[in-house]
Amino acid sequence: MRVVIASGKGGTGKTTVATNLAVVAAAAEQQVALLDCDVEEPNAHIFLKPKIRERHPVMRLIPVVDEAKCTLCGKCGEICQFSAIVLIGEKVLTYPDLCHACGGCKRVCPVEAITEHPREVGKVEIGSSGPVQFIHGVLDVGEAMSPPVIQAVKQAAPKEGLIIIDAPPGTSCPVIESIRGVDYVVLVTEPTPFGLHDLQLAVEMVRALGLAFGVVINRADSGDDKVRDYCRDNRIPILSEIPDDRRVAEVYSKGEMICAALPDYRQLFQQLLQEIVQKAGGQVG
Repeated sequence: MRVVIASGKGGTGKTTVATNLAVVAAAAEQQVALLDCDVEEPNAHIFLKPKIRERHPVMRLIPVVDEAKCTLCGKCGEICQFSAIVLIGEKVLTYPDLCHACGGCKRVCPVEAITEHPREVGKVEIGSSGPVQFIHGVLDVGEAMSPPVIQAVKQAAPKEGLIIIDAPPGTSCPVIESIRGVDYVVLVTEPTPFGLHDLQLAVEMVRALGLAFGVVINRADSGDDKVRDYCRDNRIPILSEIPDDRRVAEVYSKGEMICAALPDYRQLFQQLLQEIVQKAGGQVG
């Protein structure tokens, strides 16, 4: 079973939910892996403190034009929807940061003047935190395209057990890549006007993809009831509510696990895990 922990905005407690779910699942002797797909700023490792045993570069193919063969027909620029390769005057220019590595320019070149060369855009690190398998991606500084690194993280995941994916915040392309092909989505929000607004965007995204989902309200007693009203009116299950507890903030600020430092929260995350498995209609062992 693949479960994504997502949010319409940053700072809602998405990583807190993901890491604590992984720990309570492992404590229940379930085979579990935590995938941190927030590759632009991964932070699950701060709390799980994994021992990394493997590192692999993530490569992306970038077009290179042989000027000696090029006839300046412009077909490569016509097919590229992202203007990553363009004909300007009598020269073909490439912009690797815009390239989606689809290979279209190479295929349409009538004189085979375009080849594809690998370029490193990030890395995947694999390890473990006790019984929790850990995989995260790190996008290289200055790189604009994170989906290739996210794809590499997901491809490195084990084939069995419970896979918990910590997605990037928001509703953009990296989030779509993170939640594609999963069994269930948990949307973490907070009871504020900003939280409600971004939750609505996230709900539209998940429904457009046809995925089952539920909501976790973090800092649940700190705002108003508009998020609850929205969920009720739209028949969205509220899986759990996490109170606005100073102890949680203190534990988080130290980079510690809430379910370990605060035993009363262990039961909350155990119940949340049971809710997710029940709503997703699956079994994990």
